[in-house]
Amino acid sequence: MIYFSVIIPLYNKEKFIEATLRSVLEQSFTDFEILIINDGSTDSSAEIIKKFNDPRIRYFSKENEGVSAARNFGIDKVQGEFIAFIDADDYWYPGFLEEMFQNIKKYPEQKVFSAAIEIETSKSVFPAQYSITKTSDCEIVNYFSASSKETVICTSCAVFNKSIFEEIGNFDTQIKSGQDTDLWIRIGLVHPVVFSWEILTRYVYDENSLSKNISHLNSKVDFSKFKELEKTNPQLKKFLDLNRFSMAIKFKLSGNKVAFDNYYAAIELNNLGIKKRTLLLLPATLLHELIRFKTVLADSGFGSSVFK
Repeated sequence: MIYFSVIIPLYNKEKFIEATLRSVLEQSFTDFEILIINDGSTDSSAEIIKKFNDPRIRYFSKENEGVSAARNFGIDKVQGEFIAFIDADDYWYPGFLEEMFQNIKKYPEQKVFSAAIEIETSKSVFPAQYSITKTSDCEIVNYFSASSKETVICTSCAVFNKSIFEEIGNFDTQIKSGQDTDLWIRIGLVHPVVFSWEILTRYVYDENSLSKNISHLNSKVDFSKFKELEKTNPQLKKFLDLNRFSMAIKFKLSGNKVAFDNYYAAIELNNLGIKKRTLLLLPATLLHELIRFKTVLADSGFGSSVFK
């Protein structure tokens, strides 16, 4: 049986897909398959993929339905025991799958494994900052308390036992932005995360992501589905309030006062730091200026979570 199934959703990434695919093929651990799901690309991505001649690559082409549908399509086709995702513009260092394999053997009772990332901007590359106290090379952490700065699970830095998706379900295709967060929450309610401090993934930071996400505000993850659970789970409550803060800021930027008020009312303000509480009170015009400042900070390596 194949050990890892690596799913790459692909939509118009002709500038990046070759480097991403090579980073997977050059893994030191070689027992894997790659499922490339071409989600209706209109550029030359397909032609680039077809230049590779490796029996571990399985190529599928489908009509464009969004990244969640592409990932779910791949999940249904996998042959491996563990599933990994990598976005078509991200990059794995050669030891990623080997580290995941070793940690799976070290913690056979666990089902979710991840590693630290570094972030590439247009001007610099810097390590992500995590809300975890380092005690060893590898930690078993609660997803919610470990993700108040940078998430410890992202789609390019984690692997999952295949049974997770039978137990929890797949990506929600009705959510157009934040669908990964929705799945991580559902997983975090059931499973801890084995987190490796070794930086094994490079995430390409999109400085336009905030403005792009605003266009999908009405189809973002609905945190109200966790309303009852957060009453008895303070770690979940704090995590959701940090995400509500992000949503409230985005709705203020888009001029939707009703939605802003709804998210603001659901936040326990004690779960936010003074900086975030202050940002919630600022006018949209000033927030737009702070976004520009945020981009400068991110490019300089001083973090990317001002509005998260």
